[in-house]
Amino acid sequence: MSPRLDAPPTRGATSTPPPEQERLEPIAYDPAPDVDPTDLLAGLPEIPPYDEVGAVDARALSKTLFARLESLEEGTYEYSYVRNTLVELNLALVKFAASRFRSRSEPMEDIIQVGTIGLIKAIDRFELSRGVEFPTFAMPTIIGEIKRFFRDTSWSVRVPRRLQELRLDLAKAGDELAQKLDRAPTVAELAERLEISREEVVEGMAASNAYTASSLDAQPEEDDSEGALADRIGYEDHGLEGIEYVESLKPLIAALPARDRQILSLRFVAGLTQSEIGEELGISQMHVSRLLSRTLVRLRKGLTVEE
Repeated sequence: MSPRLDAPPTRGATSTPPPEQERLEPIAYDPAPDVDPTDLLAGLPEIPPYDEVGAVDARALSKTLFARLESLEEGTYEYSYVRNTLVELNLALVKFAASRFRSRSEPMEDIIQVGTIGLIKAIDRFELSRGVEFPTFAMPTIIGEIKRFFRDTSWSVRVPRRLQELRLDLAKAGDELAQKLDRAPTVAELAERLEISREEVVEGMAASNAYTASSLDAQPEEDDSEGALADRIGYEDHGLEGIEYVESLKPLIAALPARDRQILSLRFVAGLTQSEIGEELGISQMHVSRLLSRTLVRLRKGLTVEE
C-alpha cells in the first residue's frame, strides 16, 4: 500500500485510519523499499486524515502541495506521492460533482470513479502561477469527464456527438418556449430559436428516440388494454414464405418464349380457364394444357437444379 494522508507523515504523529470505503485503491502507490515516506513530506505541513480536512484547509494544503509538485521531477517516487496526496485531498470535489448526477441510473461508485479520472487530469494540467483556485479550475474538468461518461455509455443506440448535443439544445429550447408560449413549440419555432433548419430539428427529435429503449415485454399502462409492446407491433406475413421462390422464378420466366409467358399470365394472373385461354389465342384447350404443363415442368426443374 502507498503512504496515505492518514499515515503518520512526520514526527511520529498518529491518527485513526479512515473507514474502509474511503480508501482510494485505484491510485495506490508503492514506494521503493529504500525510500522513507517521512522524507517525501519534508518541509510540508503535517497532513491530518484527508476525510477530516475541511474545504478551507484542503485548499491551503493543495497550494503547498502544488508548489512542491512543480519542483519535483515527473516519474519519481516523490512526485507520485505528492500527486496521489493531492488526489485524496480533493476527493470531496469529485463527490460534490457526482452528487449532481445522483438521479441517473448509473451506480454512484462508477460516477465517482469517472470523476476521479477528471480530478487527476485537472491536477496534471493545473499551474499554480495562473493565480486560479484549484477547485475553480478542476470542477469543469471533473463534470466534463462525468458528462462524457454518460454521453458515451447511456445511449441505447449510439448516435453521433452532434446529434447528442442537438438533443440537449432542443430539450432546453423546448422548455423555454413552452413556458413562454404556454404550449408545446412547433418545429418551426424550435428551428428559429436555435437558428437551424427544420430538417435539423426533425433529425434531432428522431435521435432523441435512441436515448432509451423500451422492452418488448414492458407492461402497458393501467388504462391500456392492448397488452405488452410485443403484442402490438409486427405481424406474421405469410407472403414472406414464398418470396425466395418468386425472386428465383423471375429470371426463369423472363427466359421463356413470349407465348408461354402469355399463357402463364392469362392462367395465373388473369385467372382464365384453359378453354378461355384457347379462345383468346386461337388454339385448342388440349394444346393449351400441353404448353402449360411443359412450361411448369421447365420452371420446376429450374428451381430444383443445384447450382
